[in-house]
Amino acid sequence: MQEKMHLKCHPGTNPKPFKAKIVNIEDNYLMFDNSYCFPRGGGQPGDIGTIILGELEKEFHETLPGEYIKHPIDSVDQFKIGDNIKCIIDKENRNRNAKMHTTQHIVSALANDLFGAETIGNQIGTEFTRIDLKFQDKNKFNIEDLESSFNDILSTNAPVNVYDWDRNTILSHNKMRHTNFLDRIPSSIEKLRVVEIVDIDLCPCGGTHVKNINILDDLKINRVKSKGSGKLRISY
Repeated sequence: MQEKMHLKCHPGTNPKPFKAKIVNIEDNYLMFDNSYCFPRGGGQPGDIGTIILGELEKEFHETLPGEYIKHPIDSVDQFKIGDNIKCIIDKENRNRNAKMHTTQHIVSALANDLFGAETIGNQIGTEFTRIDLKFQDKNKFNIEDLESSFNDILSTNAPVNVYDWDRNTILSHNKMRHTNFLDRIPSSIEKLRVVEIVDIDLCPCGGTHVKNINILDDLKINRVKSKGSGKLRISY
């Protein structure tokens, strides 16, 4: 089983280049013995970057999940199993996704606290992010309240922490959010990654995040769309 090193790295910003060995080649995917790349999941896009073999440099596209993280390239013809490579993750892309993901956690927490809304979906992107919210009464939603609350919170300089907790600890914690999906994770996985934004949010998450919210941008919601009874999609 491949080590998913991104899960052990926090903050998830400014990833360093890493060395690895190619252990499998499937279609146009390279798979390594270890990888620090974040694979697409949880609404967050996978990493992109460059794979180096000697003088050869190949860009890889969005990494995908699996038993071994898949690093897609246009052609695998010049690679073989056993090759030792260097992988450079696109820092700007990763950093933007990490900032967007931490922002999403705060927005979801505030929407829950202010309006009683539950986040039922999200799609993170480097340019914009959308969050799907479910309300008992969506007339309570107010853009200005959400934006101002978010922007005020940034001045608290809240740190972002990551833990590995067992299910019982997660399910019994009175401040834990977003635990409905835990029954979809195999019981053989005993420890789960939990992200805490101190005094703001606490929830299971495998994504990349910043070290402190003081580097986040102010929130500006650019679109609100109805998605049916009691549901809104907001974009920022």
